[in-house]
Amino acid sequence: MSSLTILAILIGAGVLAYFIGRMRSIQTCGGQQQNLHSRPSYHGYYLAILTALPAIILLAVWGIAERPLTRYVAMQELPAKVLQGSDAEKALTMSVVDTIAEGLPQLSPEEYEVLRKARYGFVTTSDARDVLARHGVVLGSDPDRSLLAAADELASRAEPAGSRCRSACFALAALGFVWGYSRIRPELRARNIVERVMRGGLFLASTVAVLTTVGIVLSVLFETIHFFQFVSPFDFLFGTVWDPRFATVGKAEGQFGLLPLLWGTLFISAVALLVAVPVGLFAAIYMSEYAGSKVRAFAKPVLEILAGIPTIVYGFFALSVFGPLLRDLGFNIGLEISASSVLTAGIVMGVMIIPFVSSLSDDIINAVPQSLREGSYGLGATQSETIKKVILPAALPGIVGAVLLAASRAIGETMIVVLAAGIAANLTLNPLEPVTTITVKIVSQLTGDLEFNSPQTLVAFALGLTLFIITLALNVYALYIVRKYREQYE
Repeated sequence: MSSLTILAILIGAGVLAYFIGRMRSIQTCGGQQQNLHSRPSYHGYYLAILTALPAIILLAVWGIAERPLTRYVAMQELPAKVLQGSDAEKALTMSVVDTIAEGLPQLSPEEYEVLRKARYGFVTTSDARDVLARHGVVLGSDPDRSLLAAADELASRAEPAGSRCRSACFALAALGFVWGYSRIRPELRARNIVERVMRGGLFLASTVAVLTTVGIVLSVLFETIHFFQFVSPFDFLFGTVWDPRFATVGKAEGQFGLLPLLWGTLFISAVALLVAVPVGLFAAIYMSEYAGSKVRAFAKPVLEILAGIPTIVYGFFALSVFGPLLRDLGFNIGLEISASSVLTAGIVMGVMIIPFVSSLSDDIINAVPQSLREGSYGLGATQSETIKKVILPAALPGIVGAVLLAASRAIGETMIVVLAAGIAANLTLNPLEPVTTITVKIVSQLTGDLEFNSPQTLVAFALGLTLFIITLALNVYALYIVRKYREQYE
């Protein structure tokens, strides 16, 4: 029985317990619900929580701990040279053990006996390999006896442990139901208990979000510190050449200059904003102030479709259609424009982030009180003057926040840059030449089967921390603008 099946059974038991608890509360008060401290529904929630929640928590804890525990026990069967080896060697060995263990439940008793004999050396391991191959478990070579022993331990311990966990979950659910059912009475403060549980759940959800963010930041920060043990922070932050050279692992060969990547990121983002901000802002003004209700109901969803298109589609469009189009146009007017360039990536990315500016700005402009418009018209201002002198200044903090949000989206984009701007780390002012960005190099530095103990790989974390600081600064600045210029309306 899988964990999802157990979870479904527990949820079903909780739903059934809700209705039983609700009916039980009405019975205890003789149908006089005004005598209950809490409404019958709270008694139902109370019994449902006691029935399902402790068992679900136990199931979740077991789901997290099961694999590490069983794998740890199985690893004790491996030779010392494997256990003392690198993490990559142990991971590779355990992947073979997992492959063998997954095939063991398919074996007949006679086939399993062959594998047991191979484990203890009574038959050759090639016999065990042939038995596993009959069931689709293909191994590259004859498995070592230690691998067979580890797989046997892994498979033999996983099923009994899972069975005990299932029994414990159902027993805990039954105990919770019986105990909760016996406590239901008119004076039970079921509402208080249910609300405390809900507050605890909300607090846990917010804590998980915060701890996840902290964990990501700390992991990137520690790896960045490790990188700076190989490369000087000054050379990284102010270097003008990007040439990581993957030749030597553990050595700081190559040049890790950040400036070409940082410039490429800001250059492409600036071009994208030059496209997105005017188009998005004018579209928002039109939809909010000029368009009729039918036009707005049609135009806004159509415009927001741009935000739902996968970025790989934008990148492919830039690579196969827009880039060659710009190159041909440049050739006709005597300009040499590369198909992969700042201009190509910036314009396509600008089209992609138009909905971030237009949709948010439209909502912000609509939030400006109608009384301000009517007051402006009453003073004799035209509609365009009202928009320029009243509405846009009132909506300015929100519009600035929308623009900075779009900038953060542009800075973090990867696929469009890979396909439309290239991977060359150039420090150039010419928008017709190819450049690359921080996000592209993060992907390229982490691509492949690499160990995280060389500056060529660790530099990706330093780049990630740099990108995090940039986007954090933009968000903080947007919050500052909103708070400083926000208007309070009644």
